[in-house]
Amino acid sequence: MNIQKNNKAFYVERLNLIVEYIHNNLDGKIDIKTLAELSNFSPFHFHRISRALLGEPIGAYISRTRVETAAKMIRYTDLDMESIAYNVGFETPSSLSKKFKSHFGVSPTAYRKDKIYLKKHVNTMETTLNLKKPKIMDIEDKQCIYYRMQGAYATLDYSSAWPKLWAVVKAQKLFTKGIEHIGLPHDDPKVTNDEKIRYDACLAIHKEAKPTGDIGVKTLKGGKYAVFLYQGSYSRFADVYDHMFNDWLLSTNYKLRDEPVREKYISNPERTEEHKLKTEFYIPIS
Repeated sequence: MNIQKNNKAFYVERLNLIVEYIHNNLDGKIDIKTLAELSNFSPFHFHRISRALLGEPIGAYISRTRVETAAKMIRYTDLDMESIAYNVGFETPSSLSKKFKSHFGVSPTAYRKDKIYLKKHVNTMETTLNLKKPKIMDIEDKQCIYYRMQGAYATLDYSSAWPKLWAVVKAQKLFTKGIEHIGLPHDDPKVTNDEKIRYDACLAIHKEAKPTGDIGVKTLKGGKYAVFLYQGSYSRFADVYDHMFNDWLLSTNYKLRDEPVREKYISNPERTEEHKLKTEFYIPIS
């Protein structure tokens, strides 16, 4: 009988290829794009799936693997620091030393001399999220007007984006009931450089609109989505994503589709207390 693999087994199998590649190529540059292609994960979701499985961003995993491998070589081989640095992908012994001390709190030379017991201190904090179980929904295509911003999410001027969009609604007489405020965070700051991170502020509308200036028009594609309702601060969105892609997705048989996630802002942050803000998260699945 042909038994279908569960979701987690499938993703772990693909992750093993990535991990093996990383460990076999520590002495050179490890390109995230190469890892994404090797994994065959959806390009929209590679970083979130790998983070869910590894328990940390892929870049952090590579960095930690380099310095921990260096620690083993320092303790169990007679190689000089220069050779060890090159073997784990550092350009100079000084760069290894800086990273080693930052990670372990002791220099490589002191570690070799004194055989100190190393253990990276990890801050653990139990956190709870006011997050409902998802509803599986078939969503229709939505027409929207949007304003694209670029840069680190924490620095974007969100408060100026929505008035720009509403000004177009007024100018083109697009107002109807049921206009939705939707955000499309295209990139993960753990993977993409700050200056290249893209975010689209969108208003889902019900009349035909025309692009004007820096306001564009596009279709948000429909299909099957897992829809999570979260109540709380926007500052906890990273924790929400970790839960959705780790605790929930990997325990199901759903697969991710090649569409971006979307955030629907239900509450007005200017009129709602931070802990009462409601947001829906849409995860594209099949």
